[in-house]
Amino acid sequence: MAIKDAFIAELKQEAASTRKVLERTPMDKADWTPHAKSMKLGNLANHVAELLSWTMVTMDQDELDFAKFEYKPEIPKTTEDLVKKFDDMVAKSVECLEKCDDARFMENWTMRNGEQVYMTMPKAAVLRSFTFNHEYHHRAQLSVYLRLLDIPVPGIYGPTADEPM
Repeated sequence: MAIKDAFIAELKQEAASTRKVLERTPMDKADWTPHAKSMKLGNLANHVAELLSWTMVTMDQDELDFAKFEYKPEIPKTTEDLVKKFDDMVAKSVECLEKCDDARFMENWTMRNGEQVYMTMPKAAVLRSFTFNHEYHHRAQLSVYLRLLDIPVPGIYGPTADEPM
């Protein structure tokens, strides 16, 4: 099995769970936050929807330099737009990974801010940690937001109090 096949299988499996969480995210409550130090629901949901863009940043580039990067998030207005954004990102990520051979995953990738280097790791490690694990972390946060808003939490790795499966 090629390395890409393992990543693509995982991406598709996890994307189905992430999509269920996003489908329940009330974008009409985008400014809601559970705590003054917490991200607003709309910002968090958007982050979850677009995080897989790091697949392309990781696999198609050798570095990310924040000194040369200006990020301007576009928060979807509706839940439907949020889910579409996510679905588009999943499709682009799978397409990107399909093009990668095993050697590509072993190439180094660097995150920096000008001269300050934060990390250099093989692309496979960056994809695992900064893309996939990062996605799961924020998906879990978003599921807590759903709970706090009394919105049924979907099963991700098994049953929930709302969905015994």
